[in-house]
Amino acid sequence: MSLPLLVLAVTVGLCLYTYLGYPAILKLLSLRRRARNVTPRRAVSGGGLPRISIVLQLLRLPRRQGKTAAENAARQLLTGEIIVNTDASVRIDLAAIKELVGAFDDASVGVASARDVSVANLAERVKGGEGAYVGYEMWIRDLETAVDGIVGASGCLYAIRSDLHMRSIPEELSRDFAAALTAREQGWRAVSVPDAICYVPRGDSLHQEYRRKVRTITRGMATLGYKRVLLNPVRYGAFAWMLFSHKVCRWLLPWALVAALAALGALAFSAGWARVVLGTGAAGVLLAAIAWLWPEGARLPRLVALPGYVVAGNIAVLQAWLRVLAGRAAPVWEPTRRGALPSS
Repeated sequence: MSLPLLVLAVTVGLCLYTYLGYPAILKLLSLRRRARNVTPRRAVSGGGLPRISIVLQLLRLPRRQGKTAAENAARQLLTGEIIVNTDASVRIDLAAIKELVGAFDDASVGVASARDVSVANLAERVKGGEGAYVGYEMWIRDLETAVDGIVGASGCLYAIRSDLHMRSIPEELSRDFAAALTAREQGWRAVSVPDAICYVPRGDSLHQEYRRKVRTITRGMATLGYKRVLLNPVRYGAFAWMLFSHKVCRWLLPWALVAALAALGALAFSAGWARVVLGTGAAGVLLAAIAWLWPEGARLPRLVALPGYVVAGNIAVLQAWLRVLAGRAAPVWEPTRRGALPSS
């Protein structure tokens, strides 16, 4: 086999494993557990659910330090047994908080994550171009929950036991990702709660979503580097495999695609099928470019939205890698400007 074909085979194999093979194995493992009547739960609490109370208090920091720094500073004001974290730009389903808190009736649960629903508009709740990927991600989390727990919580809405939340983490890290990892370190599970719905509007432009992805992926990479001990399968078993497959494999894919592009370029001189694949890819990139240049605030047509989010997402991963390798911290959080929330 020639080197270009080998590179292409490895790239296709990695892509197929990451997005098809990994969930297929998760599904088989979950079915096996169900057939053996084995669940990942350890015990059920007999104390009932904690009382839910909501208190609003504004904490103003002397200077902008980023989201994690603000969350660290806010710990001194928290008194409940369960801490719920959310974003101001999302809309939470009426039953979501109750569903999240209810997950802690299982004594093995340390973190409970909501189900994100990507929408183009909070009023109409129409799925945006990123909706298909978000739906896929939620399905993966359901499978992970059935096996050994999710590897990262939703930053838009999740709940965590207070003793886990009170642990300080460096400001350059992602607290929602670290929450699931810290829970696993301490012997708890992080789970996805399908009935805890959180509607997440996309930004007004692909540019805003791109900047958000660069920031969150950079923080995610830094967080995994900080918690890299969890990648040790000897100590953490299936969870280490899940963490590697869900996060590391996805972060490696854009580099593999760059290598595949070079391989296809070499093969195109002698193979017609390679020219066809390159042409198809070029068409996708053209549609992504149209999405990138689309006026801000105007709704993206589905034909250009999906390739736009796919291409922008992969380039965002590459930029995040470059930032991490250069030792540059993630940029300070800038709110993604979204449409005003409609009144209920």
